[in-house]
Amino acid sequence: MRVPIRKPGKYTHLKTDPNITEDKYIRLKNELKNLKEIKRPPAIREVKRLALLGDFSENAAYQIAKGKLRGINGRILKIEDRLIRAEIIKKPKGNKFVQLGHFVTIEKSGQEKTYQILGSSETKPGSGTISHLSPLGKSLMGKSIGDIAEIKLPEKSVKYKIIKIE
Repeated sequence: MRVPIRKPGKYTHLKTDPNITEDKYIRLKNELKNLKEIKRPPAIREVKRLALLGDFSENAAYQIAKGKLRGINGRILKIEDRLIRAEIIKKPKGNKFVQLGHFVTIEKSGQEKTYQILGSSETKPGSGTISHLSPLGKSLMGKSIGDIAEIKLPEKSVKYKIIKIE
């Protein structure tokens, strides 16, 4: 069975943001341990068992098992690379300037909203966690209380006032 070869998309080779929290680092280590110790050994045994049946070209079960093992190995490599490159976000010292890990309260049109600024792999804008690489995150980084952060959109410019940094 021949697998189709697809051209990589334009976002295929982008480097991941190395900034992660210690909690995310621990979750990745636990996932890696789970993949290596629990999921991979039975997948290897299944491939070996199906290989004994012979005739690899028409052995669909072998091809599927091999693909599953390949997926597990790929995820292991990805997590190991991520852990090697990881830069743990430390609790910021001082509240003078916005840094990674800070909670920032901003005001726009009389409404206040608080965001935590983290790395791009841990963003959840709906629950108040934004990336330091997002337009709002970029405009807040390095600013202090009372400063105005401005985001330029195609049709207009939006301004946010920094109320509090924690």
